[in-house]
Amino acid sequence: MNAKERFIKTLERGKADRMPVTTHHLMPSFLNNYMDGISNIEFFDLLGIDPIDWVMAYSCSFDKGEFFDPEHTELGFLEARRICSDNWQIKLEPLENPKFSTQRFKIITPKKTLSMVMQSNEHTTWLVDHLVKEKSDIDIISKYMTYPLCDVEAINKAADEFGNRGLIRGHISTFDGFGQPGCWQDAACLYGTENLIISTFEDPEWVHAFLNILKERKKVYINSLSGAKYDLLELGGGDASTTVISPDIFNDFVAPYDSELIEAAHQAGQRIVYHTCGGMMPILEDIAAMNPDAMETFTPPAMGGDANLKEAKRRIGDKVCMIGGFDQFNFFTKCTEDETRREVRRCFKEAGDGGGFILSPSDHFFEADINLLKVFADEALKCTY
Repeated sequence: MNAKERFIKTLERGKADRMPVTTHHLMPSFLNNYMDGISNIEFFDLLGIDPIDWVMAYSCSFDKGEFFDPEHTELGFLEARRICSDNWQIKLEPLENPKFSTQRFKIITPKKTLSMVMQSNEHTTWLVDHLVKEKSDIDIISKYMTYPLCDVEAINKAADEFGNRGLIRGHISTFDGFGQPGCWQDAACLYGTENLIISTFEDPEWVHAFLNILKERKKVYINSLSGAKYDLLELGGGDASTTVISPDIFNDFVAPYDSELIEAAHQAGQRIVYHTCGGMMPILEDIAAMNPDAMETFTPPAMGGDANLKEAKRRIGDKVCMIGGFDQFNFFTKCTEDETRREVRRCFKEAGDGGGFILSPSDHFFEADINLLKVFADEALKCTY
């Protein structure tokens, strides 16, 4: 099998010639600091594992007065060009900070300017001030926001160029500036996780209204995906894990919105992987009931998650493909080669039976011993059926 065939067979819960092995996002800082700045595909070629090409590209409704943000020409990690209109203009204002790159992200509308403050280091970006500060701000968003569409032609061009080398992945559209694919996760980015959780008790009607606004924006994007040659699109995010929220909040405020998006994606001919970095075990069946094609990241307890691969395989392995499970923190650094090999074999033994499992680090990694990476790849490539 070539890599694409291997991935697709496994995503369909079949048994390939061997267990697929890949990574989640390859972080630019890792490639620069540890791999002499090589490209993603050069990394996969070096290790001989199954490649993933992450592609995002938006188009917009010019007939509705939308246009590409003229100031957004240098795209960051997994970004697509932002969509603006005369009523939804974006301005970035650099702010002085002695430690981190800091900027105010402003969305200018006819009624009010919304803003958030972001900081970055070489590894990642985070918020120090959220966009939604008053509950009425969601009415501004609803009235004036733009609606990104998928640039199907650009996605298909990238897919054709990549061919059978591996998987074409993307994610459901996120909110401008700083967002996540899932509705709850996007809202948490915009309002703050703690604020959002508290509001589910104090003002659940407002939370539902907020989530519905974000869902409708994402649904427009999903409906534009028909014909796009994606192999897998990500939905969800860590703010819906059970290390952050309760199963009750998940079932009341997460599943109803994201399950509707999954159904829309299927109608558009797309596969969905539901991403839950953090606790998953109490809601395994709840996630599977949303009908995604795959679930990730199955983060091990030693990394702050709760995944028990063997139990997860027993409970939901006949319903979805499982992706992840590998402890990259403890077995890409500070261990012996034999320990890394044993961890690979543990994952294969617990989740690989009968296929339907893609071995991957459970989310990002920012550092690694290159020799242990090679050992990881070497052992995984021996896990045949």
